[in-house]
Amino acid sequence: MLRPWFAIPDPFAELNRLSRDLEQLFDLSLPINNIRGNVRGAFPAINVYEAPDSVSVAVFAPGIDPASFDVTIEKNLLTVSAERDTSNDVGKEVDPKGYHRRERFSGSFRRAISLPESVDPEKVEARYLDGVLMVTVGKQEEQKARKIEVAVN
Repeated sequence: MLRPWFAIPDPFAELNRLSRDLEQLFDLSLPINNIRGNVRGAFPAINVYEAPDSVSVAVFAPGIDPASFDVTIEKNLLTVSAERDTSNDVGKEVDPKGYHRRERFSGSFRRAISLPESVDPEKVEARYLDGVLMVTVGKQEEQKARKIEVAVN
């Protein structure tokens, strides 16, 4: 039951507590999940870097079989998906009921990354090394303005 404001020794401390409780309840402190943002707990984590002639996406996905990655690009939308099996993480089959805590999940994941409009879907290269999938997408050649001569009749 809430007490009237005049009965609370420090109403600002109570407001701060209420604000923290609401943030925790609704995760208001996190950015809105959109195609360009990453929400805490999303897997895999990514970094996107733009260079003058390409865009590179680093997908941090250790322990994934490189053959299980499915990397597609359509226009400027890069999609990375794969499946991770953690049933043998401790070197032997483990009874799931024996875990006290399990933070690595098994199952499939999918990340979609919006790239700049200037990328060329025909210039894509992907490689996996040390748990990082690096996808590099080249950019289109810049469209240069063409001077048009005006004929005089």
